[in-house]
Amino acid sequence: MALLPRRGPSLPGLRPLSLTSAAAVAVAMLAGCSTVAESQTPPTQPPSRPGATNTLADVAGLQVGHYQRMEGGYRTGTTVILTPEGATASYDVQGGGPGTKETDLLVPGGLVTEVHAIVLSGGSAFGLDSATGVMRWLEEQGKGYPIAGGVVPIVPAAILFDLGRGGDFKARPDAEFGYRAAQAASTATGAVPIGRVGAGAGARHGLGSASVVLPNGYTVAAIVGLNPGGSPVDPTTCLPYGLFLELDNEFNLVTPDPAECPGAGSRSPRPGIDEPYENSFNTTIALVATDAPLDQTQAQRMAQIANSGLSRSIRPVHNLGDGDAVFAMATTTPPAPLTNQELHVLYNAAADALGRAVVHALLQDSYCEDYPSACRLRGQEGGPERD
Repeated sequence: MALLPRRGPSLPGLRPLSLTSAAAVAVAMLAGCSTVAESQTPPTQPPSRPGATNTLADVAGLQVGHYQRMEGGYRTGTTVILTPEGATASYDVQGGGPGTKETDLLVPGGLVTEVHAIVLSGGSAFGLDSATGVMRWLEEQGKGYPIAGGVVPIVPAAILFDLGRGGDFKARPDAEFGYRAAQAASTATGAVPIGRVGAGAGARHGLGSASVVLPNGYTVAAIVGLNPGGSPVDPTTCLPYGLFLELDNEFNLVTPDPAECPGAGSRSPRPGIDEPYENSFNTTIALVATDAPLDQTQAQRMAQIANSGLSRSIRPVHNLGDGDAVFAMATTTPPAPLTNQELHVLYNAAADALGRAVVHALLQDSYCEDYPSACRLRGQEGGPERD
């Protein structure tokens, strides 16, 4: 027996709908729902992109300066990141031979949560003296933690090993290096100089920087003194490990000619694993920063993830002879907490920015001399300008 649609009681003045009419009404209602759903769909967010200078200068509230000497037995220098209005900061160390100063203050739970400057320097442990010069300069400006009778500038520091690379083991940064780098930072404008400057002057691969503007509008940036025991170049391709992190064709590299890359497609010796490591003293030191609002615990997590993220661009990493240390800084005080998703994106953007800074340091060094065919498109229209 055929099934017929069930009818309810008739209402005066209304005629029951036919099956055809009912279907038409249903289609119209669904179309209306679709229109409402489409109107409520959030607009597509813009993709992540490098900041205006693609350096640490893109984070508002920071000033960066360098001082270095490259003559008379010297090949070393100091980089200072000033925070004129203060900044929340923390750090993370994963290398086996670190050299740091005042980092205990950056552990969440203590009295101090903000810093007035961060120092990255060459000179191994001797180079920590450069922070004293930065403190002297800040005190002259009246900047520091206020106490009875004056101020105490909070200036954590980290160093890398470059002793003797200019020919004189005793030619290394002192307090004057820090003072001059702080002076330079106070008047700095535009992109942060990279390459053989500041903490990168004596580093194996110099100093690099990169930034990213996230879809939500926050900026994240990194600066790195690249002095690892491992390598930033994949021996099987002769391309940087961090190439996959590229934004907007900023590296503009191509696969090098086979003649320049004899190990292509095969397993080549890996520094620190297949080759002697006994006398390797190195250290990669870095800072990641953001204008997003972070408290000190969140800044610590950003430092930890960024430090772990060095494995995206250096292999092997965090070795016994490396003192790999990463500072993290936020120039905005949290008015309200970020969501876990926002923090996740921010932390990993810091790790990626640090990896990109590693590649920029490498490109400022001798990479394009070693693999000229890989760099044959660099400098052409549409290619990067600052490297």
